[in-house]
Amino acid sequence: MESFDVIIIGSGSGLDVANALARQGMKVAIIERNNMGGTCLNSGCIPSKLLIHSADILEIIKNSHQFGINVEKFSIDYAKIVSRVNKFVDESSNMIRNEIAKVDSPKLFPSECNFVGFKTIALKNMELQITAEKILISAGSRPTIPLIEGLPNSGYITSDEALNLKIQPKVLTILGGGYIACELAHFFGSLGTEINIVSNKDSLIHKEDSDISNKMTELLTRKYNVFLNCNTTHISRKKNGFDLIARDSNGEIVEIYSDQLLVAIGRTPNSDSLNLELTNVKTNEEGYVLTNEYLETNVKGIFALGDIVGRYNFKHSANLEAKYVYHNIMNPYQMVPVDYGAMPHAIFSSPQVAGVGYTEQELETRQIEYIKSYYKYIDTAMGKAIKDQDGFVKFLVNKKDKTILGCHILGTDASVLIHEVVPIMKTKNPTIDVINRSVHVHPALSEVIARSAHEII
Repeated sequence: MESFDVIIIGSGSGLDVANALARQGMKVAIIERNNMGGTCLNSGCIPSKLLIHSADILEIIKNSHQFGINVEKFSIDYAKIVSRVNKFVDESSNMIRNEIAKVDSPKLFPSECNFVGFKTIALKNMELQITAEKILISAGSRPTIPLIEGLPNSGYITSDEALNLKIQPKVLTILGGGYIACELAHFFGSLGTEINIVSNKDSLIHKEDSDISNKMTELLTRKYNVFLNCNTTHISRKKNGFDLIARDSNGEIVEIYSDQLLVAIGRTPNSDSLNLELTNVKTNEEGYVLTNEYLETNVKGIFALGDIVGRYNFKHSANLEAKYVYHNIMNPYQMVPVDYGAMPHAIFSSPQVAGVGYTEQELETRQIEYIKSYYKYIDTAMGKAIKDQDGFVKFLVNKKDKTILGCHILGTDASVLIHEVVPIMKTKNPTIDVINRSVHVHPALSEVIARSAHEII
């Protein structure tokens, strides 16, 4: 049995905590069963955005004729697109591993693990047990696999495999209608793959503001074969592909054939592999580790962050949580609660989507009185220049004091524009008047933010 001051399970944002604690002289162990860097680096936001950038460039080329530029011939080197991404990911992960190998703390244990007793962890691949008074569980999540007849042995892929497919599918069926489905539909669809999206919801990205969700559904239905309100009942593997059987809201049978099937219906926390009950850590019915406002579990000294907690499944939220966990481990008698205020998010689909704060349906559920504004990209000078016909900015503002309750954007560079709103929402005076008093460069795209805000005076 080897003892440490702190044990950290998972090398995503947990690695930030490990390095910070080690710099303070603590003896730290970090356990990682897969490649270093966690989901974001290896199978999530980093490789997906590298791939999506290629798709974005392709869309620019395809639409260049609108701007008087005729591109007669171009070709796609799919293998080069994928290898570029794999090379970057592998080099980054190996660099992290090599840097860790140079130091005594944090000490890396490349192994699967699980609890075998109170604050005692067995390293399965090393026949070793380690213990610590303080432990951080940052073991992440994995793609959720639904219970559908025929699916388990069909040879389906998830987002993990989709990002490094060696052969581009001719026809891809995506099971799910959330942000992962929309992003991967954009990547493969832009490269020429025929896309089928099958969702049991009545709209795509249904958790977004209803105006965003409805518009995205409208736009993607123009480009892809979108099947909504469909419950998939059976998957069968044919010689050269997959046969999906679903039933729509009218009870009609829908049959879809494709040469590749991607399951993208959500994420499941990895808590079920850790035997958390042996260290008395509680989880909810969905498997998320329960923590208080300090990210400490019901067991004193055991913390958790990131996807396995499930408050926000974003890399930037996990990085935020890492800062608080570090502080609270170092200062057990002066802990600070996590401030999740104005947590933004973005979907790198085509068009992009970004949001912060409440959706309109959430305000209606909470019976909060609000004013809303809506302004189209195309009604600004830069919107006309780039011909963004569908983009818009929507503000939701408190009717009484004009504080910004939410902002939702669909369109070009939405992931960038949302950051004009986020800092304001973090101030002591987060009102729409702050934007209205600000001078915006003309004719920058950010004028669409100003125009939407100006609708509320």
